[in-house]
Amino acid sequence: MASVVAGLGIAVYGVSPSSGGIDIFGSPAHAQTNNVVSSATQGFADVVERVKPSVISVKVTMKERARDAANRSDDDEAGSPMERFFRQFGGPDGLPQSPGRGGRHGEVMGQGSGFFISSDGFAVTNNHVVDGADKVEVTTDAGKTYTARVIGTDPRSDVALIKVEGGADFPFVKLSEGKARIGDWVLAVGNPFGLGGTVTAGIVSASGRDIGSGPYDDFIQIDAPVNKGNSGGPAFNMQGEVVGVTAQIDSSSGGNEGVGFAIPSNTVHSVVPQLISTGKAQHAYLGISLDSTANNALVAGVKSNTPAAKAGLKTGDVITSLGSAQTTTPDQLASAIAAHKPGDRVTVTYQRGGQSHTVTLTLASRPS
Repeated sequence: MASVVAGLGIAVYGVSPSSGGIDIFGSPAHAQTNNVVSSATQGFADVVERVKPSVISVKVTMKERARDAANRSDDDEAGSPMERFFRQFGGPDGLPQSPGRGGRHGEVMGQGSGFFISSDGFAVTNNHVVDGADKVEVTTDAGKTYTARVIGTDPRSDVALIKVEGGADFPFVKLSEGKARIGDWVLAVGNPFGLGGTVTAGIVSASGRDIGSGPYDDFIQIDAPVNKGNSGGPAFNMQGEVVGVTAQIDSSSGGNEGVGFAIPSNTVHSVVPQLISTGKAQHAYLGISLDSTANNALVAGVKSNTPAAKAGLKTGDVITSLGSAQTTTPDQLASAIAAHKPGDRVTVTYQRGGQSHTVTLTLASRPS
């Protein structure tokens, strides 16, 4: 099956006017998080009414050179990131919008989704939605259109932060602090096919999914229908909190087939404060490669002059825990590292020659 970039929503933050920062763990006064819906038999209308105003449609404009660069790219083939982007957000035939498809001469148009995390206009979307954009516009659920600027992007996690200009007191939502449980109800809200304000419902089908998109794969799989244009939109739990940000659809046809993937809220928790501070994100780095065919976290190689090498880890070691996380699979170890930031001191337990060993090390910043 071909992976098609799409997008699921997660994340909610509250802005403290006095500090000018975003309290991503707090419970902001204006966050739409009241009145828990306990079961599907009660319907979803109450939670939708609270959270839907926080979701935005995102329209981007990029120069024709962006498409030209993609056409010249060595990896410009079926399934390449740029092609998936255009097929996700382009015209009815899956091509980028150009002068003959509603765009101005020399421009390419695209659409995605996002959601407000603060009352003063900070909003989360996908990196692949705004990457390379020359102009970003958002349309609120109330139908008002604003210009936005890109504050920061993180290609590794596919998270981006934008700031809407010219408005105030926007409705916003809270990012969930807990992990989504398999079987939990989830609501996806976004802008599929340019149809803003669309709500679909389903359940969390799986967690910790590695879909081969990068070293930090830890996706939530949901069966709430998501389609082209849902990218960057939120996936809500029944408390009205964002549990994930829609990122991809796994599909053989390019459309929804019931398998959508969202970036979990804990990843957004980690990335957004860095984007606010520096416009980019640093990721924790141990300095090992893992044997992807093994059924445990088997070290396949140790890079020199890295935290792993300095701590004495060797090829053939099996890492059983990092920090408080048990790491019985390669995916679990990757997720455990991703949950930390550079500079964190962690305890690593590993098996070597039938013996258990424990070391404490300081995680580094992942090289670019």
